[in-house]
Amino acid sequence: MSDVIVPLTQKKDWMSDQEVRWCPGCGDYGILQAVQTLMPDLGVAPENTVFISGIGCSSRFPYYMNTYGMHSIHGRAPAIATGVAVARPDLDVWVITGDGDALSIGGNHLIHALRRNVNLTILLFNNRIYGLTKGQYSPTSEEGKVTKSTPMGSIDHPFNPLAVALGAEASFVARTHDLDRKHMMNVFRAAHDHQGASFVEIYQNCNVFNDAAFDGVTGKHHRAEMMIDLVHGEPIRFGPEKEHGVMMGSDGQLRIVDVIEAGVDNLLVHDAHREDPGLAFALARLSHDDHSPTPFGIFRDVHRPDYGSQVAAQVMQAGEKKGPGSLGDLLRSNGTWTIG
Repeated sequence: MSDVIVPLTQKKDWMSDQEVRWCPGCGDYGILQAVQTLMPDLGVAPENTVFISGIGCSSRFPYYMNTYGMHSIHGRAPAIATGVAVARPDLDVWVITGDGDALSIGGNHLIHALRRNVNLTILLFNNRIYGLTKGQYSPTSEEGKVTKSTPMGSIDHPFNPLAVALGAEASFVARTHDLDRKHMMNVFRAAHDHQGASFVEIYQNCNVFNDAAFDGVTGKHHRAEMMIDLVHGEPIRFGPEKEHGVMMGSDGQLRIVDVIEAGVDNLLVHDAHREDPGLAFALARLSHDDHSPTPFGIFRDVHRPDYGSQVAAQVMQAGEKKGPGSLGDLLRSNGTWTIG
């Protein structure tokens, strides 16, 4: 990111002149509002910001941001964004993708961007369905899901997006949802400020083809009982009266417990900065269905060198070197010739 001081902006400075075209009631509207509202607080300029997307409903996002952007091809947004981020480390590069775009045809591009720790902010809109192509099942659809492409119910075991990201050793992994703008903005801000690959899963409702997919967790009447707010350095507690908690058993398994019975001192204290991703992975897999307590917030936030910085260092080293291994000598070696 650039350290140059930029002029103050307002939300309207980040809004394009394009008509926003999503289905009425789509969760994408809430995510767009959260991002546009947040951008003036990040200390970046629209002309130094890039939004790159693949294919899907979420991938219309670059049209609605008054920044540079590209509506690219299916699944390839992380690859294109990698090129932009490495070639132009002064730019602020975001990737907008969906569960189908990122985890199906784009699966390899996503995991390699994460393992390389490319300096990207990746927002994955997860609605557990293919919305743009009118309701086929996606890599995150639950088993038994009846859709146009699975009329007898899906037999595929779904991906857990956070588990995939953590398995790829992503240095920043988080989850939020489209019904809480403040929570989204806090998570997006932390993801943006992280140097390296940031991955954020957003529970996003598709009210046309998969309505209320997350209501059992994020619905107004279920949030207090079902949403587990992860706060670094604090015991993991939840519930209307914080009466429930998470504890690690002697077998290493995480369990939901009653705080009074278990004791506050025995609760698991969240450590987002733990180098070993095992604990974050266990938290990502704590919920076993759409009607069980589910963690939200920052699961992992650790530091390791970002890919672009390391590439730049190698290029500089090669440019300065003389003799064998010299980039300059190689370009001017006997393998070149002059025409005319």
